[in-house]
Amino acid sequence: MKRQRSEITLITLLVGLGALLYAVRWWAFPGTMLHNEMWRFLIGDVAFLMVQIALVTLLVDQMLRAREKQAMLRKLNMVIGAFFSELGTELLGRLSVTDANLDQVQGSLIPSQSWTESTYVEAKHALANHHVSIELSDHDLGALKTLLKSEKPFLLNLLGNQALLEHEAFTELLWAVTHLAEELEARTSFDDLPTPDRIHLAGDVKRAYTLLVLQWLEYVRHLQTQYPYLFSLAVRVNPLDPAAHAQVTS
Repeated sequence: MKRQRSEITLITLLVGLGALLYAVRWWAFPGTMLHNEMWRFLIGDVAFLMVQIALVTLLVDQMLRAREKQAMLRKLNMVIGAFFSELGTELLGRLSVTDANLDQVQGSLIPSQSWTESTYVEAKHALANHHVSIELSDHDLGALKTLLKSEKPFLLNLLGNQALLEHEAFTELLWAVTHLAEELEARTSFDDLPTPDRIHLAGDVKRAYTLLVLQWLEYVRHLQTQYPYLFSLAVRVNPLDPAAHAQVTS
C-alpha cells in the first residue's frame, strides 16, 4: 500500500511538473522569434521528458505487478495441488458419501476433456442449487476424526502459509476443514450423540463439503488448461464419480 502511494505521488508530481513547464513555455514565449526558439524547444523537451518518465513508470510498474501476480498464482496453485494430493481428494470422497442427495447433481460434477469454461460455470450453478442432505453414521464420524487428526499438522502448516492470504476461498475452506477436525477431536465417542449435537456436526460437515467441491472444481479447471496429464489423473480418480478408477481404458 505504501509503495502504491509513493508511486502515485511520483507520477502526479511528474505530470504536474510537465504541465507547469508547458504552461511556462507558452506564457514566456508566445511568439516564434528565432532567438526564442532554442529556449522554447528546451523547455518543451524537458516538459515532455517528465510526461515520458511518468508513463514509463506506470507501464513498467503494471508489467511488474502482472508478473508478480502470475508468480503468486503459480505458487498458490501448487499449494492447492499439494492439499488435494495429501488430503483433499480423499476427504472429498469421504464427505460425498454422507450426502444423501448427491445422485441428483452427480452428473454435473464429472469433468471431462470436453468441458469448457461455461461447463464449469454450469457445474457450480448446479451445486449452488443442490440441496445437500448430510446423513452421518458413527462410522463416518469416527473415520473422519481419524483422517483429520492424522493430517492436523499438514492443515496447520497450510494455514501458516502467508501466500494463502491472497486466496480467500481456499483459506475459508482450510478453516472449515480445521474446524470440523477440532469438533470431532473434542468428542471422545460418537455413540448415542444427542440429536442437536448430531445436527451441529452435520452442519460442519456440510460447510466443509460444499466449499471442498467448489475448490475441487476450480482445481480441476486449472489442471485442464495448464497440466493436461494431471487433469487426466484427477478425472480418473474423481471422488464424486462412483465409476471412477485410475486405470486408463481408452
